[in-house]
Amino acid sequence: MINATNYLEKIKGISFSQLPEHLQKGHAYVQKATENGSNWNAYNNENIKRVMDAYFGKLNDHLSKNPVKVKKEQTQETEKEISPSVKSTEKKHAPKHKQEVIEEEEDFSFVERLPDEIRFLRRYLSLNGKKKTKEDLLRFINTLHKAIIEKKIRKASPYAKQMEYIQDKLLKTYNSMNKNITAEISDKIILEFKALIASEKVMPSVNLIKRYINLNGKYGVKEKAQKLMEAMTKAYDKNKITKSDKYFKVFDQMHFNLSNYIKNKTQKILAIQPTELNGLNGFLAGCGCLHDNEDHLNGIDEVTGQEETPVINPGVVSSMDFKNVQFKTLGFVGKFRKLIGDPSRGFSAMVFGRPKMGKSFLCVDFAGYLARNHGKVLYIAKEEGLDMTLQEKLKANDVAHPNLFVAEDIPSDLSPYDFIFFDSVNKLGLSVNDLDTLRANYPEKSFIYVFQTTKDGHFRGANEFQHDVDVVIEVPEKGLVVQNGRFNQGGEMRIFEEDYKQAA
Repeated sequence: MINATNYLEKIKGISFSQLPEHLQKGHAYVQKATENGSNWNAYNNENIKRVMDAYFGKLNDHLSKNPVKVKKEQTQETEKEISPSVKSTEKKHAPKHKQEVIEEEEDFSFVERLPDEIRFLRRYLSLNGKKKTKEDLLRFINTLHKAIIEKKIRKASPYAKQMEYIQDKLLKTYNSMNKNITAEISDKIILEFKALIASEKVMPSVNLIKRYINLNGKYGVKEKAQKLMEAMTKAYDKNKITKSDKYFKVFDQMHFNLSNYIKNKTQKILAIQPTELNGLNGFLAGCGCLHDNEDHLNGIDEVTGQEETPVINPGVVSSMDFKNVQFKTLGFVGKFRKLIGDPSRGFSAMVFGRPKMGKSFLCVDFAGYLARNHGKVLYIAKEEGLDMTLQEKLKANDVAHPNLFVAEDIPSDLSPYDFIFFDSVNKLGLSVNDLDTLRANYPEKSFIYVFQTTKDGHFRGANEFQHDVDVVIEVPEKGLVVQNGRFNQGGEMRIFEEDYKQAA
């Protein structure tokens, strides 16, 4: 039986060019991993050992069914196959797209998340032939040390030797550097590390799920959704994802959601229901699909020295405790506190009024106030666009500020901003469900929606728009602003009068 111990001896006289393609690739894999049989250290790695043993088993099985007469003298063809300096006849049978690893599923491991060590192996190989500064190496060293301290890389890791090698090499090079260098990595290390990298691949279903989650809550991603749905269909048709996949039910639901989103012309934002998203986050926890640096919810600190209170139901709070809860507000002052009150973070408001009555003037001024005092603001001016009219409104009352940003359309990522204005919801084509999705995805952000009105002065859109916001602001006549909401009932003011312009 052929194994790692007798491989080189047993394959003498075997013409691999006459063997099935998967055995040719298996032989090529062993040659690369062992530096043409001169160094078998890579076989000590659990993942590489598993791949090689699988190949040895297939080779033994094939030879038992198809005996090969081994020649006493090695042929010229065999010498060519073994020698790395000569183009082997195997390459004539290689697939059009070059593969450095065995292609069949059983020849490498499918994992939900690539180990952190594999990521560091890739990063280390990427240094080869590149000009690097001392600061570049220091960043790499610090990142590696952080992973070790956080126990993402452990001594028991199957890649511990490689991590130790990388660390020692980086430190030695860093300490000896007096100027910028061009990094050079030996061919031996390149071959060894590439073999390790090729031994594990992320499950196709997990890769597609990650792409799906990245589209969640994004505006105008129908083209990306279409491409994702096509990729999912292709993966299923080619049996890369089957019903036996542990995530097939989720995969199937994703495909259904994407199909509905693409067909629905009124839906501008891909919406994943909160319960569905929680489920995705649950089974993907630890697979590297979500950002590792995201803040997690902290539990309530244990209270000591008090009489133990029996738990009634999760989420149920005693009225005696609740009455003493202090809610944090934004701290509005001046004219906007008189109009709106003092809202908490994550509030929502709608503004509507007939054209030329002053609703956009009010909103731009409000955006400037928020930028000066409370955080970063994005004003999406879909209705008027980035034209001279908007410029004049920004100049009025000195609204322009480094924290105030303007755009004609909704960017794919709203996370950099604390307050987002949509002027107008109608022009952007947003539905009630779209706005619900935005609030669900960005619960800490405050949204201000501007609406067009009908001829009789009512806002355009379903009544749900008004029911779902904290503050309703109407401009019923030129310059008059009337507000009703949670934080201040019945606020009112005139926006074109001198007192308004001078107010804080």
